[in-house]
Amino acid sequence: MNISPPAIRAAGLRVVRGGRTVLDGLTFQVPAGTVTGLLGPSGCGKSTLMRALVGTQSHVTGTLDVLGAPAGSPELRARVGYVTQSPSVYLDLTARQNLDYYAAVLGINRRDRAGQVERALTDVDLTSHADALAGNLSGGQLNRVSLAVALLGSPDLLVLDEPTVGLDPVLRRDLWDLFHRIAADRGATLLVSSHVMDEADRCQRLLLLRAGLLLADDTPDNLRAHTRTATIEDAFLHLVDAAREEEESRA
Repeated sequence: MNISPPAIRAAGLRVVRGGRTVLDGLTFQVPAGTVTGLLGPSGCGKSTLMRALVGTQSHVTGTLDVLGAPAGSPELRARVGYVTQSPSVYLDLTARQNLDYYAAVLGINRRDRAGQVERALTDVDLTSHADALAGNLSGGQLNRVSLAVALLGSPDLLVLDEPTVGLDPVLRRDLWDLFHRIAADRGATLLVSSHVMDEADRCQRLLLLRAGLLLADDTPDNLRAHTRTATIEDAFLHLVDAAREEEESRA
């Protein structure tokens, strides 16, 4: 039986910024073709880890391989889609023009560009606002433009930094359905960060972070069973308490 190599492999991953340890020796793997959640409170290191994955974070030590190559390698440029917390779009262009521009940057052939743009707009349910100026769109719609940009070219890995923040419950549900369709139909891997614990059950696997430390790397069901709790939030709190007790016993 063929076992696919992990989409992401980290070993002893560490980031020190301004004398502060932001990520402290993370070791984990993200299976290919899965929707993996990166959960933890604001300031725990989620965005730093995502920047490290796409090669835009400095002062990274340890091992971090993405799709079989060191994170940030030039050959990964067209294979990794990245959505930041703040929408990365030009407000003086329409949604369609933004996508057409980024498609050109990615090197998508001109004859294929219109089809790729249309598919991305359809994926995120923005066809009715495709020709509206980005500056006139709502915050949630801008988030969807950024996600559409990341979908261009059918990337093998999507790194999504809190993509559902500020969205209404219906759109959040629809986006999570889209994430799972992308993984199932296209074989892509998605790493989705959130500080909302109730999104955990939408993931096939979870990485739980606290203060730069990896508390858990497991499925939602296994985490609840291991901690004997009913929810992922309770499981997280249980793991936090256990970590504190261990820290105090060492002091």
